[in-house]
Amino acid sequence: MIIDLHTHIFPPEVREQRDEYVRRDSTFAEMYADPAADIATVDDLLASMEAAEVDISVILGFAWQDQDLIARHNDYLLESAARANGRIIPFTTVNMATDEDIVAREVARCAGAGGRGLGELRPESQVWDLNDRPGEILATLAAEHKLILLFHVTEPAGHEYPGKHGLALGSFYRFQMSNPESRIVGGHLGGGLPLRAPAGQAAAIAAHVSFDTAAQPFLYPAGVYARLASGPFRDNVVMGSDFPLISQRRQVNIIRQSLTTAEAERVLGENAARLLGIQIGTTTG
Repeated sequence: MIIDLHTHIFPPEVREQRDEYVRRDSTFAEMYADPAADIATVDDLLASMEAAEVDISVILGFAWQDQDLIARHNDYLLESAARANGRIIPFTTVNMATDEDIVAREVARCAGAGGRGLGELRPESQVWDLNDRPGEILATLAAEHKLILLFHVTEPAGHEYPGKHGLALGSFYRFQMSNPESRIVGGHLGGGLPLRAPAGQAAAIAAHVSFDTAAQPFLYPAGVYARLASGPFRDNVVMGSDFPLISQRRQVNIIRQSLTTAEAERVLGENAARLLGIQIGTTTG
């Protein structure tokens, strides 16, 4: 089984009216103002899954500022998953800078409609503090509704690129240490956390944090897989393509070429299946 834990789709009108959404949201403008930046719909994702032989994809929300845009995007994710016969799992999103009651109602609504997580969360893009009251509320809501939290985590080194900054590695580290009961995914290999985890903390981190490989070819050399495959996070690395930024087929091939068959099977599906509660050989439908 191949599970892609990090993909992005938007309602068709976002692609058709890109300029309007660029005007409405600064984070969207940073990442998608360039007409060359791909914007995918659910149909594009399903076609990609067929080509790459991906069994299940997790679709992520976007860090919109406006609550109406968040709700409309969440609706599209939930509706897309409902029509996909178990092949798509929705992670909706929230803006924790919004009124607490509005956030709580939206989380409950999405969880009740099949949402399995919240992400891709970018606290700094929406200007709220993960390690203050908004983060406490987020952790409480996730526990109440049994949701996974998936964060965009910024690697502290490397080049600048559109959308790089969403959550500093230090902030992510403090949050996961303060919330050991939360199920957490650090996007983009958690900003490199599994490569530089403090001595003596690896076991505590591995107990509840996974790390997806989204955008790996742009951020880390392929040799990172062999380095992680035999370490304390061998069961915590999950395949994420960041589709459509990187094709699912390309990400699958890189992982297979970088690891032994058994190691690749863990990264491509086994680790994510365990996180999502999926029995290998089945779908969620």
